[in-house]
Parts: sequence; C-alpha cells; structure tokens
Amino acid sequence: MGIKRRHWAWPTAPLALALLAATGCTSTPDARAEPTDAPSATGAPSTSVARVCAKPPAGPAKAPAGAVTVDPGVIGDLAEKTKSSPPGTTFWLRPGKHRLEPDRYAQVIAKKGNRYLGAPGAVLDGGKKNAYAFSGTARDVTIRYLTVQRFVAPTDEGVVNHDMADGWVIEHATIQDNGGAGLMAGARQQVRANCLRDNGQYGMNAYKTGNSIRDLVVEGNEIVGNNTGDWERRKPGCGCTGGIKFWAVNGADIRGNWVHDNRGAGLWADTNNNDFRIENNVLEANDGAALIYEISYNAVIRNNTIRRNNWVEGRRSADRGDNFPFATVYLSEAGGEPRVRARTDKIDVYRNVLENNWNGITLWENADRFCNSPANTSSGDCTLLVKDKDRCAQPAIATAPLHADCRWKTQRVDIHGNRFVLDKSVVECTAKCDRMAVLSNYGTYPDWSPYKGKRVAEAITRKQHNRWHDNVYLGSWTFVVQDPSQVLDSGQWQSPPYKQDTGSTFAPGTGG
Repeated sequence: MGIKRRHWAWPTAPLALALLAATGCTSTPDARAEPTDAPSATGAPSTSVARVCAKPPAGPAKAPAGAVTVDPGVIGDLAEKTKSSPPGTTFWLRPGKHRLEPDRYAQVIAKKGNRYLGAPGAVLDGGKKNAYAFSGTARDVTIRYLTVQRFVAPTDEGVVNHDMADGWVIEHATIQDNGGAGLMAGARQQVRANCLRDNGQYGMNAYKTGNSIRDLVVEGNEIVGNNTGDWERRKPGCGCTGGIKFWAVNGADIRGNWVHDNRGAGLWADTNNNDFRIENNVLEANDGAALIYEISYNAVIRNNTIRRNNWVEGRRSADRGDNFPFATVYLSEAGGEPRVRARTDKIDVYRNVLENNWNGITLWENADRFCNSPANTSSGDCTLLVKDKDRCAQPAIATAPLHADCRWKTQRVDIHGNRFVLDKSVVECTAKCDRMAVLSNYGTYPDWSPYKGKRVAEAITRKQHNRWHDNVYLGSWTFVVQDPSQVLDSGQWQSPPYKQDTGSTFAPGTGG
C-alpha cells in the first residue's frame, strides 16, 4: 500500500542511565491494569463507556422485505449471491457460521449500495484460511449486525473494506480475531457502535492509497485488545500497531469510543492528518500512549477520560534507562496551522482528565526530521504547505518561506482546563512517570540541515505559542523543557523564562 511505516522519532538514551533502581518501579514490565467503567472520583468528564463487545445488539430476526437470504449451510453462498445480484441489494445472513470457499483469496466483492445484515448469531468466519471478507471499490456499502472473524489479512491490509472504498457504513458489527487490520477506511466512512477486538495488528487502519480519506466518523465503538501479533517486537521500529492508526485523513470525528487494553497505542494519527475532533472517549489501560498525534495539523482534543495508559511501554523505557518523557498524550511535530483549512487553527487540549497514567502530555519536535531529510521516516511525504519535497533543499531551505514551511512544527498547542491526577502508589513507580514536557533534540543531521544546534529546542519551548494554563494538578508532577536533562518543579515551570501554567493549581500531596 505504499505506507512508510515508522516508530517514535525519539533520541537514544545514554547507556550510563540504564539503571533499574533509578526508575523506582516495582511491578512487572507487562503488568496491566484492570479496565473499568466505574466513574472516577477525581471529577472526570461525564463520559459513558462504549461497552459494546460484552453484549452486541442483535440484528433482525427475519429477512427484511426484498432481501436476499444467505444460507450458512452453503459454502460460498454469500459471495455467489453477491456476484449474481444487482447493485443495491440487501442481503440477510441467517443465524449460523457462514464460510467462503476455502481459498486464500475467496472474498465477497461488494457492489454499490449493497447492504449486509446479520441475523442474531450470524457469523462470517474466515477459518484462518481466507485473507479478506468484504472487498471491492464499490461505494456506499453497509454492514450491520454481523460478526466477522478469523480472517488472515497480511500486515497493513484489512479484512473489511479491504480496498478502501468510499462511503461505507459499518455499524453494530463485531470484527475480531483477524490478522492485519479488522477494517480499512475510505472517505466518508462511518464506523459506529462496533466491537473491534483482538485483531492481529489494528482494529482499523485508516489509510487509503492516494491519501484521500475525508470526513471519517468513528463513534461509540469498543476498540480492545488489538495488535495480538505484537508487531513492534517482531519488527522493531515499524510504528505499525495500535487500536486505530490514521494516515493522511482530512477531517475526522472520533467520539464516544472506549479504547482500552490495546498492545501499543490506543489512537495513533501519523503523517499529514488534519482537522480531528477527539472527544468524549475513554482511553484506558493501553500498553502505550493513549493518543499520538504526529506530523499532523489542527485538532481539538476535549472531554476525554484518559486513565492508566502507557504503563507497559513507559515502564519498559524507564527500566532500560531511557530518560525521554514517553507520554500518554504525545504530540510530535504536530501543531496548529491557520493556512491549512480546518475547524480550528490550533491543537486545543481541554476539559480532559488524565488519571494515573505513565507521564502526561509531551510536546516534541525532532530537529533532524523535516521534509526531504533522511531522518524523515515518512520519507515520501512533505508538509501540507510544500507539495514538492525536492524544493526542501539547499540553498532555498535556508531562507523564507521554505525554512519555516519544510518542517512539521509543534506549535499553537493550547493545553487548558484539564485535570491531571497522579498517585504513584497506583502506578507503582517513584520516578520517570510524573512528567509533562516540551522539548527537542540537538540538531545534527543531515550535514546540509538549516536546523542544527538548539534552534528547534528554543523555538518549541519559547517561540511557537505552546501553552499550558488554568489546569489542575493533583499529585507530584515534574516538567521537562528543551531537552530531557532539564527537569523543573512547578515553581520553576511557572517562573521566567517559561511562564507556563499561569492560573493553574497544584496539590502535590493529593494524587490519591
């Protein structure tokens, strides 16, 4: 599919810091918190939990008028009847286990406007033989009340909407125990009230060839246990895991989902995403970050409950001596840009509750990562301000406007009205789990880079309009500025030259 997979653009920690005792951590590296939908005692937003997987709603017990009935006793019946029926046909799958022909590439090639409705107990089972369930480029296909399971899509490919067609609606479905991604995405896709569970790589891979996904809705889903294949360990640095991965999506509403217990990140937007609203979600007990918004633009992140995330990956990094502030909400080379059309011109982070996560919010910029740099792991992509990456070269990159426009900037980030709660006895650590951060590395590469030295670190910290203010902190917190070695207390953080968290309150002894 042409995706240039990547992992975190983070500096390597000095080996001399690799001391377990320095972390103060006491539990096992892979310890998980038990998920819960109980309300928080710390004033979390009134966000209901999308508990879908335990009891999915049942589909119609009888075939709708005019629907084609699909028989689970006939192998390949669904694919054959789809092939022989006109576009716009409604199919009703009887209760039972439906199978395709036992060929790896047997699949249902949907036609425009088709509707697939599952009766109570209807399951489309790939038997660990078929790669894909629903495919084809037809628009406006609907799938409801159907369980799709045990397909074996390859890495980076998906089982449902394999060909990334536009306008699909997937509702009240259970998509589970598949290889690759449970589903792919196209423009105007609506993914509502589904259970996306225990898929090998992603619950959903929101990538489309040509980068043309627009107006994506992901609402009221339970997204749990994905990346069963543990791909980050199998392919170190692939950056190819999580509950959902978004790539070059222009306009997305991600609301009311329960994203929990995924191996890796919960939600990860990577490379030229824009105009996201991420609101009223519960992001909980994911091994890695709850949310990564990376080399992307313009987002509103509000009214989310974010708790007990990053315990596994954060602890693992601390145990190996890495002093980078691995974050629960990680904004990497991502910022507001008024020249890119969206519903906001900043990254606005407000009215969220972050409770007992491993670290809080990190704002990061890799000084060596810019368009046309060998350090840009999204190597085929340039910023949304420069269409031709070859323009980002000397001598033009050294002067305006390319000097500014050839790099993705963490800028115009407004973090306010949030509640940050940390009880270290719950997280079971004494250090390296208590950090907010705004920082960069020392620019060194490539040799023609115009961003060498501390320029980017100075810019992200003081010049790019990144602000914390009017927040509430419960428990002991520290603050990292410019580089990982500079760790401040709240008084230093609020004082010149940083002047962060004006109007905020701190109660160090009340994290519990």
